[in-house]
Amino acid sequence: MDGDTLFTIGDLARRTGLTVKTIRFYSDSGIVPPTDRSPAGYRLYDLGALARLDLVRTLRELGLDLAVVRQVLDREVSVPEVAAAHADALEVQIRVLRLRRAVLRAVAERGSTPDEMDLMHKLVKLSDDERRRLITDFVDDTFGGLDANAEFVDMMRSAMPELPDDPEPEQVDAWVELAELTQDPDFRAAVRRMAEYQAAERAGGDRTGLHHDLTEAVRDHVGRALAADIAPASPEAAVVVDSLTARCAQTFDRADDADLRHWLLARLEIAGDPRAERYWHLLSVINGWPVPPSLAPVFGWFTEALRARSS
Repeated sequence: MDGDTLFTIGDLARRTGLTVKTIRFYSDSGIVPPTDRSPAGYRLYDLGALARLDLVRTLRELGLDLAVVRQVLDREVSVPEVAAAHADALEVQIRVLRLRRAVLRAVAERGSTPDEMDLMHKLVKLSDDERRRLITDFVDDTFGGLDANAEFVDMMRSAMPELPDDPEPEQVDAWVELAELTQDPDFRAAVRRMAEYQAAERAGGDRTGLHHDLTEAVRDHVGRALAADIAPASPEAAVVVDSLTARCAQTFDRADDADLRHWLLARLEIAGDPRAERYWHLLSVINGWPVPPSLAPVFGWFTEALRARSS
């Protein structure tokens, strides 16, 4: 077939799979203008027009609008430039679709009401920056203006929810619950009390930080007591309590006496709100971190054991 071959609109339709109506529209719009006309006035197209029409079909199938298609054909922008921009746009669309899918799966699994579904959808649509801002506002509100435990505050500020592009339903659930928790006035008040307590302790000279080693010691000693089914108020528990109060006295540079036990009890009760542990559990689920085992039974036992010996 030589370069002088001309095609009617019907020929183009058969070769490209497009409808005559669509080709006529492209022709009338100047996107694929006719090369010539027959003696009877019918539009005729050459091989170049056929190739141009094939390109238009491909670009439209990729989702480009006619304005962009015209820019490509007129060489105002290159195909690679358009492809890159369109790929970026598709990434956003794909992320939105994945989030919607995750919300729908979570709604199906938890049997959400329409109001709950609407809230989930709104929260999941938040950008990464908006999610961080929600948590940052929570930390600012609860710790702002106080000289609380610096290491703890830094940990709160650095641990931000990073919902993946394709979250699992449980990650959606966890994010919704975390967002609701940080907006709960009662939880905010409880965390503020903890921050005020930390600030008061620091004002009294406490600069001991997060006490990871002490936490591990409590987990180890009380864990063995729980495994042995030792009741907190039993005589057998006294050995565990004595060992831990001695360790606490060393950590906080205090005398191991009744005042220390009263002080420890107050400290544990201030920090013992189960919602605080839930906060970190939810962050772990959202971010795909290993979820640490709950310390609530351990510190609950230690609190009861101290209370039994501090009356």
